[in-house]
Amino acid sequence: MKILLVEDNEMVAKGLIYLLTQKGYDVIHKTNVSKTKQFLQNEKANLIILDIALPDGDGFTLYEKEIKAKNIPTIYLTAKDEEDNIVKGLELGADDYITKPFSSRELIARINRIIRKNQVVKVKDIEFDLDKMVVYKQNQEINLTSLELKILYLLFTNLNKVVTRNDIIDKIWEWTGNDVNDNTASVYLKRIRQKLNTNIITTVKGIGYRVDEDEK
Repeated sequence: MKILLVEDNEMVAKGLIYLLTQKGYDVIHKTNVSKTKQFLQNEKANLIILDIALPDGDGFTLYEKEIKAKNIPTIYLTAKDEEDNIVKGLELGADDYITKPFSSRELIARINRIIRKNQVVKVKDIEFDLDKMVVYKQNQEINLTSLELKILYLLFTNLNKVVTRNDIIDKIWEWTGNDVNDNTASVYLKRIRQKLNTNIITTVKGIGYRVDEDEK
């Protein structure tokens, strides 16, 4: 999972980068509004930790103008603990707000809560936002049909488990109401594999299909 940290205080940033890296997160660090905007033009993050007081602007404006429309979960990070600022930040649409100083456990707990709320599952170079039903490969959205998304969702919500061909066929019938047969599952899985262009779906001969979670 990729976390974008926007923090101009190098000491605070180093501590957070160490903490988040130890927890297994991929951390990208930016120190101001300009560099953050440039990053977001071409890259995607799964979550943003955003300092309010930045050298070339403020986090509230950055969130409202650049982040909100991208629907990236965001935690405001600031030394300001006035109630008006907290209310303003949350009303703009951010997911949470934490004031300095804070404990490492508190920040991780808040990140975990947001992850559970905005669940993104990553397997190799494929990321599946289960809430938004959007699939990305190297931060580029993959254009899947509604039915293809549902089949892939079935596999991703059963990581490390075999989803039988019969289960997939039953689900396709349930979703479409159309007559389906054994070949139907094969056709859809072939299309999904071609669009993903990544070997993450394993065929279990005579049984079904499986997607395995990345090893930690």
